[in-house]
Amino acid sequence: GFTFSGICRVTCLYGQVQVFGFNISQGQPAQDVFSTYTHSHLTINAVRYSMPEKSKKEIKREARTLLKSHLNLDDRCWSMQNFSPLCSIVLLEHLKTSTVKFITSYPGLSYIFMQESPTFQINSEYLALRSVGIKREKKKKGLHLSVSALSTLEELVNVSCEEVDGCPVILVCGSQDVGKSTFNRYLINQLLNSVSCVDYLECDLGQTEFTPPGCISLLNITEPILGPPFTHQKTPQKMVYYGKISCKNDYENYIEIIKYVFSSYRRESPLIINTMGWVSDEGLLLLIDLIRLLSPSHVVQFSSTHSKYMPALTPGYVDDKDGLYTKSKSKIRNQGFKLAEFAENLEFADEEKESPVVFTGHKLMCIHSEFAFRITPRNRELHNKILRDLAVLGYLGQLQPPVPKPLSPLHGLTPYQVPFNAVALRITHSDVAPTHILYAVNASWVGLCKILDDVRGYTNGPILLAQTPICDCLGFGICRGIDMEKQLYHILTPVPPEELRTVNCLLVGAISVPQCVFKNQNGLEGTIPYVTTDYNFKLPGASEKIGAREAEERHRGKLYPKPKLYRKVN
Repeated sequence: GFTFSGICRVTCLYGQVQVFGFNISQGQPAQDVFSTYTHSHLTINAVRYSMPEKSKKEIKREARTLLKSHLNLDDRCWSMQNFSPLCSIVLLEHLKTSTVKFITSYPGLSYIFMQESPTFQINSEYLALRSVGIKREKKKKGLHLSVSALSTLEELVNVSCEEVDGCPVILVCGSQDVGKSTFNRYLINQLLNSVSCVDYLECDLGQTEFTPPGCISLLNITEPILGPPFTHQKTPQKMVYYGKISCKNDYENYIEIIKYVFSSYRRESPLIINTMGWVSDEGLLLLIDLIRLLSPSHVVQFSSTHSKYMPALTPGYVDDKDGLYTKSKSKIRNQGFKLAEFAENLEFADEEKESPVVFTGHKLMCIHSEFAFRITPRNRELHNKILRDLAVLGYLGQLQPPVPKPLSPLHGLTPYQVPFNAVALRITHSDVAPTHILYAVNASWVGLCKILDDVRGYTNGPILLAQTPICDCLGFGICRGIDMEKQLYHILTPVPPEELRTVNCLLVGAISVPQCVFKNQNGLEGTIPYVTTDYNFKLPGASEKIGAREAEERHRGKLYPKPKLYRKVN
């Protein structure tokens, strides 16, 4: 194996290799690979393949022919000198993407993809790899899966390929920092070696895999996952913007949203369900509710020596334990798991209604995690905040033109003009006086949503919603300015125009625009808009405790005494 840091494009010219569980064979398309310092480094592993029934000379001639269209004569000769019949040859090329360029344009973030460290062996290999944009790393820095993880992966792949009992529904749970997300990515890649697509239900608000934070979403994955979340932001099949990184004290709304999103699952592909790392007290009871509601065929439960105790979620344990909203099996006195009033509104596709699902339990698969952990309780909050900011930046990177075109600073891009009376507004995480709503929306991260209510017909705006709706979220944007004279919001978003036409609601939650977007954009001169050092915590609403719907929820410190809402837009 070859463990490395950095990013590159990998093409298998001969044989077969595996990266993060995904097999890349000769003749297959090149794969973009992101081995970052925020996660375990990736390794390109050779894969055993059957020896072709040809002579060594014939095999060499075939390999030389395959290399001809990719390598010059000198490189082909070098490759053939080191060639053996069961080897694999990969081509590593320099990779540039607009998203990576955008993220690394902010000071201090380039280290995520490449770090300079003293090296005592600057040889031809080091220089060649550096020219590609990668660096060899020690094998111990790569991903090492435990025996229990490998056996679980093998069994889940076999079950998914058999299709005897339908598509498996796999719920992955465990406390924080035990490797759930890494396992999910690896499992997706392993499944994609055998099936054409994998469905993924995101229930972890704080560390989302394919969307910005604060979302519950359902996605159909057809491409391998060869990097951390901020390198593969995708458009979900169904998404709701919850607006916070935790569901504490708002459990019922969280459950209702999961029911709404899960109702779009068509049971045509294996489903992986990612859950929160909060598995104590109410978090455990909520997890039991989810198991009853989503009826997984398999529950993968992680544990580690450093994590908090969590009881084994066997079918018997789940049967006998009350959740937050569901009762134990002994109390409802029914065969199988039949949800009471709690799940009455759960709707499936038409074909599912004809043969209702009986919840008959699950198979528990336990994994003991053996990762070498770098995260401690002291730095976890900061580490997770950085990952959330990177996910937002990864999403905003979609605004950039494709390489090799130069980057465009966000303040240089033309926003959409949205009339006040075309969209309804709602602040989801805090009580804000109607007269202050526009102050809260200005320069904020907004969910672009579609509600069933018709907001047309209002001559004046803004239109304010009294309650937070459970509705489809089509994407996100930044409200980069508000024109009070013309009554227009200026929204910067990568959502395509044909989808924006259906947006009629803007939701503002506790997810904020990363500070670097305000402070470190290229080309800014003079006073930086929306940033101040003159901040008075004695002003009403300036304290994090005032106006917050939850006592422990941390409100953003972004209120201004007399902000100038209108900004000129070219």
